Amino acid sequence: MQLTHYGQDILRKKTTRVSEIDDSILQLIEDMFETMYHEDGIGLAANQVGVDLAIATIDISHVDEDVEPFVIINPEIVEKDGTEVMEEGCLSIPGVREEVKRSERVTVEYMDREGKKVHRDAEGLLARVLQHETDHLNGKFYVDRISPLKRRFIQNKLNSIARHGFQAEEE
Repeated sequence: MQLTHYGQDILRKKTTRVSEIDDSILQLIEDMFETMYHEDGIGLAANQVGVDLAIATIDISHVDEDVEPFVIINPEIVEKDGTEVMEEGCLSIPGVREEVKRSERVTVEYMDREGKKVHRDAEGLLARVLQHETDHLNGKFYVDRISPLKRRFIQNKLNSIARHGFQAEEE
């Protein structure tokens, strides 16, 4: 699957909720995991591969082996607690990393790939990834959460990515 990059309209709109999990959705999930691994990501939202659906794949097992790779469908963050600052990057904004303040702990409700409702508490990196991917599905980027001053410093890079996509990383 081809990644969409900063500046593409699909990344700025709230994605469509999934009403039914069928074979095409299950195939999309498999393709998203494959793309995420190919791009060395730990999370990937469907709109990052040009699909207008509220689905994201997550795998932080290389950092926390207790967390198996999983998918979130129609996620909603229902509880937040604490704050933590950590560096973030994004497959749709290659070559740009910034410190971002987010909630340290979250509770997220979503459907899994079998269509079961899941209520998941998370903290640390998993909480951060859940917030990052849920933001994507709501048309937001992590750079929307940084200060205007920091944003001005990276604006030329963002504009270049919007114009040229992944090639901006090499400029």
